[in-house]
Amino acid sequence: MSKILVLEDDLALSAGLCFALDEAGYLSVAAYTCQKARQFLENDSFDLAVLDVNLPDGSGFDLCRELQTSLPELPVIFLTANDLERDELAGFDLGADDYITKPFSIQILMRRVEAVLRRRKHKIHGDRFDDGFLYLDFQTMTAVRGGEKVTLTPNEYKLLRLLTANAGNVVTRRLLLEKLWDADGNFIDDHTLTVTMNRLRAKIEGTGHTYIQTIRGMGYVWTGAQT
Repeated sequence: MSKILVLEDDLALSAGLCFALDEAGYLSVAAYTCQKARQFLENDSFDLAVLDVNLPDGSGFDLCRELQTSLPELPVIFLTANDLERDELAGFDLGADDYITKPFSIQILMRRVEAVLRRRKHKIHGDRFDDGFLYLDFQTMTAVRGGEKVTLTPNEYKLLRLLTANAGNVVTRRLLLEKLWDADGNFIDDHTLTVTMNRLRAKIEGTGHTYIQTIRGMGYVWTGAQT
């Protein structure tokens, strides 16, 4: 269940928003001031923040600016009466995922929330792979196989990211050769790609855990599925 912070100082509107979000299957948490929102954000984790701009003790813009440093992965939707173009542009310049002006349609807001959360889910999944046996984190360049950490080279991480991002589809050898570079910035040749792939398989695969399928004459397919 996605948890959503709602920062809105209009108590009636806040209650209505939280009711609609809860009815849609989300878990909403209401804050009426920037200070309270900061407390929630410091002590809990959220999947989305819906922020008003004009608040009793500050600006939603300022809070969003802080979030870009402290919680850069947290999506933000501005929901505000500030409907000037310069305000909307300022919101997006701060990194907001969406900007909705009041008055608004609750149905449209729900669709916007759904879209932002869907993009966040895809982004998270794109940065990681985890099926319980193999764990890959492409942001931190961490790999764990069967509970033991595995050392992979930067090119092996690049290769894995290309494969996992296209899971179930053939990634051609030509594409891999175009995308992968060695440490000195030179193209990897066809033979080196084969050697790299075989070495990578030995590092990440195990009995009952096969991830890379060779399609002769074409390329490779990532067959692993996340849990």
